[in-house]
Amino acid sequence: MTRHESFKRRVRARMEKTGERYGAARRVLLEQAGHGRRRRWVAEPEMSDEAVREATGRGWDDWCDVIDAWPGHANGHTAVAAHVREHHGVPGWWAQTVTVGWERITGRRLPYQRPDGTFTAGKSRTVRVDAADLRAMLLDEADRTDLFPGQQTALRSRATTKDVRLAIGPGTALFTVDAQADGRTKVTVSHERLPGYHDVQEWKLYWDKWLEALAEG
Repeated sequence: MTRHESFKRRVRARMEKTGERYGAARRVLLEQAGHGRRRRWVAEPEMSDEAVREATGRGWDDWCDVIDAWPGHANGHTAVAAHVREHHGVPGWWAQTVTVGWERITGRRLPYQRPDGTFTAGKSRTVRVDAADLRAMLLDEADRTDLFPGQQTALRSRATTKDVRLAIGPGTALFTVDAQADGRTKVTVSHERLPGYHDVQEWKLYWDKWLEALAEG
């Protein structure tokens, strides 16, 4: 069993004991584990210390020390990710993960923030609607009026592309519509290029309610 799986088991054990939700139980255990940290973390990285150490050979404090000690870190995300990949032998996806984690821990990036400074809010739900019908409605301007009451939308992708991108609110939303074997459809919404952190919670709530209404028909 990996350390990451072991940590998940500890989270679930705490959930059973306290009745907390997964996120709350995870935060408590992370805070407890953080008592031995050498530095103050401005924000939590998405990946646990156990997982990043197992995959890369270093924990988060060690990676922050390594990156902070490299003068080129001032050149930004792309330079840091390349340095981690090329000089420390970390594969591409993990190099990106290490870089984003360092940015969050040191306060250079807020949760949900992208390298360009904008934010992304995402929601996903499996609903009992026909995938082809929903995709057709997303592409049709008149149908979108019913799908998104009170919102102005504009198509930002070609009708032939698999995923549908719409301009809506302050940014664009990418819709992935995947038919499931049981006849239901998994709908994933990624609302990109949001200008501020406060927009994330507002639009996560919007998409949560939208998906709920879609599920209810």
